[in-house]
Amino acid sequence: MKNILLAVTCAAAFAGVPSLVFAQDAAPAAAAQGSEQERAAVKELLAAMDVRKMMLASFTEMETALPQMMRSQMTAVINADPTASDEKKQAAMARVEQVLPGAIEAINRMFRDPALVDEMMAEIGPLYARNYSVAELKELAAFYRTPLGQKMLALSPRLAAESMAAGQKIVAPRLNGLMLEVMQNAQAK
Repeated sequence: MKNILLAVTCAAAFAGVPSLVFAQDAAPAAAAQGSEQERAAVKELLAAMDVRKMMLASFTEMETALPQMMRSQMTAVINADPTASDEKKQAAMARVEQVLPGAIEAINRMFRDPALVDEMMAEIGPLYARNYSVAELKELAAFYRTPLGQKMLALSPRLAAESMAAGQKIVAPRLNGLMLEVMQNAQAK
């Protein structure tokens, strides 16, 4: 069960949000920092990017990709345990299949919570106001209004999901080895 929880946690960690996430409104943190010009420039950029829609689309992509990612991760962890017999591996996979739907539904509920988007936007938005000048924010907004900028926004959720899958493909074998080492060390104690 600990292995299942650990793998679910690792899979959930891959459920990140694309890097193009900004705050939509002058949240308390943003209101306390920056000039009216900065807040207006950030708001203009966010309008050009339709950030809320992009975040929701990213979450939808994650809901689609998550079951297979988690199943693959768990299968790899179970099969990588050289101390487990075939029967033990089959029993572990049966437990995964029992637990996985509930875990996926819980994570999907989290993605569907409207407060999640609001909270993320309120926390992340001020970063951009601190790292871009007003002129740069305006240039970014202008770019996102171009056909190429709109194409980039439209592709961002899918590219984020595909990038995450590629990252998992590369990281999963390394993570599995580390998890196996941790499990073996825990059993030795």
